[in-house]
Amino acid sequence: MEKQFIERLFNAHKNTQSIPAPKQVCAWLNGLLKAMFPELADRKFVNLREFEQHYGEIKLELYNILKTIESDLPQPTEAIEEAFLEKLPAVYELLLKDAEAILKGDPAAVSKIEVIRTYPGFFAIAVYRLAHEFQKLGVPLIPRILTEHAHSETGIDIHPAATIGESFCIDHGTGMVIGETVEIGNYVKIYQGVTLGALSVRKEFAKTKRHPTIEDRVVIYSGATILGGDTIIGHDSIIGGNVWIIKSVEPHSRVYYKQEEEILK
Repeated sequence: MEKQFIERLFNAHKNTQSIPAPKQVCAWLNGLLKAMFPELADRKFVNLREFEQHYGEIKLELYNILKTIESDLPQPTEAIEEAFLEKLPAVYELLLKDAEAILKGDPAAVSKIEVIRTYPGFFAIAVYRLAHEFQKLGVPLIPRILTEHAHSETGIDIHPAATIGESFCIDHGTGMVIGETVEIGNYVKIYQGVTLGALSVRKEFAKTKRHPTIEDRVVIYSGATILGGDTIIGHDSIIGGNVWIIKSVEPHSRVYYKQEEEILK
């Protein structure tokens, strides 16, 4: 029995598809973020040539990671790598706006350096934005490896397929869930414990719009739960803490949880 079990495990290993090692992917991620943001870096570069060489090493590592899943890529490895790298300047600009939004949105934040270096919300957004580009390119596994790494580090769970606009502010963030088909507009601020989820988790609805849409300049306070693909939170609305929403909210709305109190005699 044991021999048969060992053989079964061996055959599973032998026949499995190539999978990039999560440690390798996460090490590449950390290297890229340190290159993009000197606030995160643990070394100084004395000249441009030295930095170009370092950036070249990051590109090579990405190529090697993509090469392990080449047979599952929708395009050749070189084309996927080039398309991803072409998106990096736009992603960088979005992340600078996110950092500025967090700085403005959190009275406790002292500087953009502090936000980039220490805020889990910024880290989760940065990883999401990079993972989202891979997701759009049809790259398997890597987007989820990245966002699950951010999830484990911060407690913030953002699906790489979610759509998030510019100047996104996550305050605290622990316990936040943003589902696969969520659409978030610009200048949105979300606190910890918020769930943007689906009303149904049945598998046959996997390819449908299952998660809510959050329009521009919405603030969602801690513990709020907003569910459903048809649910739209109108622009410039405030959603209070601990509310449960399964239907759309008009723009400029204020939604709060009202607790019934009973006076004991």
